[in-house]
Amino acid sequence: MSVLTALDALIEALKRLPGVGQKSAQRMAYHLLQHDRLALPRLAEALTAAAERIKHCERCHTFSETPVCSVCADPERDAGLLCVVETPADQAALERTASYRGYYFVLLGRLSPLDGVGTREIGAAELLARAGEQGVEEVILATSFTAEGEATAHVLGEALRARGIKSTRLARGVPVGSELEYVDLGTIAHALSDRR
Repeated sequence: MSVLTALDALIEALKRLPGVGQKSAQRMAYHLLQHDRLALPRLAEALTAAAERIKHCERCHTFSETPVCSVCADPERDAGLLCVVETPADQAALERTASYRGYYFVLLGRLSPLDGVGTREIGAAELLARAGEQGVEEVILATSFTAEGEATAHVLGEALRARGIKSTRLARGVPVGSELEYVDLGTIAHALSDRR
């Protein structure tokens, strides 16, 4: 009976991952137990180490094993640019482009009044303080293009403008390599209105 309990606990734990439902969690659990048992202790060790060692950077709030992350500690970055993103995953995506050399501020969420997430919960006051530091010339609002992301960008943009801080928004448009006939109408409309 304890095997079933342990298996059920593994399946329930795997279901906590985004996009993983009951069937996917079962498949993963059975795969690990039947075909890759050596991965189980490695997975457990990695999860434990991550839970114990990974915190948030004191300056930008991304994930870091040190009090200040490597990006914030890099003096070669452009101190005049501050890019605001919703999550550490968004920051990592921007970093992979190798096209942005400024600093970041990670909100750890976005405004969602229906879920009780307001400006306090996303750290708007800390962002405004960080954006007001000497040397910051532009704040790039790189929130998602969902209703919540747009609302977050709008509220933060208005607060920054009220303090005389220049803010810009990521452009949106047709993805590189795509054909217009397959792009959704909203994206085409925004690409037309935001053309340069």
